[in-house]
Amino acid sequence: MADSTNPITMLPTLEGIKEAQEKLKGIAAHTPLMQNLNLSETYGANIMLKREDLQVVRSYKIRGAYHKISSLSEEQRAKGIVCASAGNHAQGVAYSCYQLNIKGVIFMPYPTPSQKVKQVKMFGKNNVEVVLSGDTFDDAYQEAMTYCNAHGLAFIHPFDDIKVIEGQGTVGLEVLEDAVQPIDYVFLPVGGGGLAAGLATVFRNISPATKIIGVEPTGAPSMKASLEKGAVVTLNSIDKFVDGAAVKQVGALTFGVCKALLDDVAGVPEGKVCSTILKLYNEDAIVVEPAGALSIAVLDFYKEQIKEKNVVCIVSGSNNDITRTEEIRERSLLYEGLKHYFIVRFPQRSGALREFLNDVLGPNDDIVHFEYRKKNNREKGPAVVGLELQRQEDLAGILERMDKKNIGYQYLNDSQDLFQYMAL
Repeated sequence: MADSTNPITMLPTLEGIKEAQEKLKGIAAHTPLMQNLNLSETYGANIMLKREDLQVVRSYKIRGAYHKISSLSEEQRAKGIVCASAGNHAQGVAYSCYQLNIKGVIFMPYPTPSQKVKQVKMFGKNNVEVVLSGDTFDDAYQEAMTYCNAHGLAFIHPFDDIKVIEGQGTVGLEVLEDAVQPIDYVFLPVGGGGLAAGLATVFRNISPATKIIGVEPTGAPSMKASLEKGAVVTLNSIDKFVDGAAVKQVGALTFGVCKALLDDVAGVPEGKVCSTILKLYNEDAIVVEPAGALSIAVLDFYKEQIKEKNVVCIVSGSNNDITRTEEIRERSLLYEGLKHYFIVRFPQRSGALREFLNDVLGPNDDIVHFEYRKKNNREKGPAVVGLELQRQEDLAGILERMDKKNIGYQYLNDSQDLFQYMAL
């Protein structure tokens, strides 16, 4: 990543963002700013969604990638470019390589959803080579930089670059062009900080009264941790689930801009993100990826502040992999308190399981996981049991009835290491 000790000699400018907008004509779509009736009614506010999920590469990343690559010299283009990405930046770079007919090598972490890898290859066609490396974006970044330096190629950073930031800032220009009323709040996802830095630059110049709130997953709070310390920090570990916003370290440039221009950075639990993904699909037929749901998932935490306000949520992307659906549903149920895992030590006698079903579970409680192996212990037989409830308050009754029946159990949801192994 960029060295946070180096002085920042250049900053994104409104003029640079307007120049980027001209360069992106015919490449990046001017995506709609749409009022969402369900969200507006829920929060008693005018909630508008900036639909960057409707871009040709299904995320805003095409803006920064194309603006940066198109600004390279002819010599740099002829040699080719390198980038590292967890998915969306890679697709923007791949599409840009195809449009500009230059070669690109794209490093992506192994856990990147296969759908994103396929899309990168589809957008770049024969112009790009995909290299899977490491477990996180940061791992892939290190490999990409090694390759880049060894071959003397231009590196297209996903966020910590003036041209990239100015490209992403065109999202803000479009929001202000399309809004018919003054905007009170903008919520947007924060990974490395490129979108936040670009959009904040636009709003502070044109609509300085608007409050700009960055949103991170709580499992990867790299910007918030840096802001609290007053310098860029590197997290030791992160939850990679919200892959489009899960980085261990933000950029030095983006950190400086965000520190100066953002009003707040909030964290949203990954389970809350999953609940939002499912709700958007079920109620509005909108498909979003985890990072794309962040700006909407955070609204519950600002519901008092945004009442009767004009609010814009940046829906950053829709590159979700259908194979992740079960994990998304699982994380949502766990967050909502509707799914619980136990190790239950059943007495080794006939009818013990029947008593558990009849006397412990309620009429609407469902066993969704049951794993049992008879042990040498003749008195107790442990089983891993997963329960799905209709109401989160029903858990208390289950625990009370197990205690009353003298059924030994261990609640796994609070035992993270064991729980993660068993449930996910």
